Amino acid sequence: MTIPFRKMHGLGNDFIVFDARKRSLGVTAAQARALADRHTGIGADTIAVIGPGEGGQADVAVRFISADGEDVGTCGNATRCIAALLFAETGRDHVRIATGAGILDAWRLGDQVAVDMGAPKLDWAQIPVARETDTLHLPLGDDPVGVNIGNPHAVFFVTDAEALDVATLGSAVERDPLFPERTNVEFATVLSSDRIRMRVWERGVGITQACGSGACATLVAAVRRGLTSRKATLALDGGELIIEWRDDDHVIMTGPAALSFVGEIEDHLVSGTAPRAAAA
Repeated sequence: MTIPFRKMHGLGNDFIVFDARKRSLGVTAAQARALADRHTGIGADTIAVIGPGEGGQADVAVRFISADGEDVGTCGNATRCIAALLFAETGRDHVRIATGAGILDAWRLGDQVAVDMGAPKLDWAQIPVARETDTLHLPLGDDPVGVNIGNPHAVFFVTDAEALDVATLGSAVERDPLFPERTNVEFATVLSSDRIRMRVWERGVGITQACGSGACATLVAAVRRGLTSRKATLALDGGELIIEWRDDDHVIMTGPAALSFVGEIEDHLVSGTAPRAAAA
């Protein structure tokens, strides 16, 4: 027997999407790594398993697994992709998606998808970091800002993001002892009050073309530092996202979602257990 999947992406940040609403489907860490492998698998930054919504509060519940096999709380770009699938499926312009970081509202804006990523967490224990500290100035070289918006982020403001060795710097910061859960790492250059150039090293993945939660974290960090307005365009390697940190403290991410192709894999490549329930 085979199991269908969709290959989707948001600005080149790519995903394998499984629909487990009718047929229970679990993916082990080893299976996730094999599926995400770009030489011998399908290839992806993240795997998303869509399960049924629970308690009527959300349309679906989604489990996100990074390319290294670790579960992550949420993925902004993948959430836009799943919202786009639900828009097409239901004909509606608004859906609610339960993730490990909470329920996220998403709505259609023309050919774009907007997602309410919720309020950022800024306390040291919420990032988390290993000891009490001012998250506006984390105790690391080059003075990063700490933000959690579904996942931990360390945001560095640099003179020229294009010139940096993101792989070397990002991998070192990801596994610094300051971050007990590891961290995503963003390198940002403020171009104007409403435009930021950002590159990213994703926890458990490496360099990616885009990171939705990372773009949100970068805008929050820039506002906290007094570097930009509360709404800005984030120029990533794969394209642009519009991020707004509203006065109600919620961060709104707007950008595209795309279907690359559909396919099928043999069912022995994934396990048959039910997907882990996402937190409400």
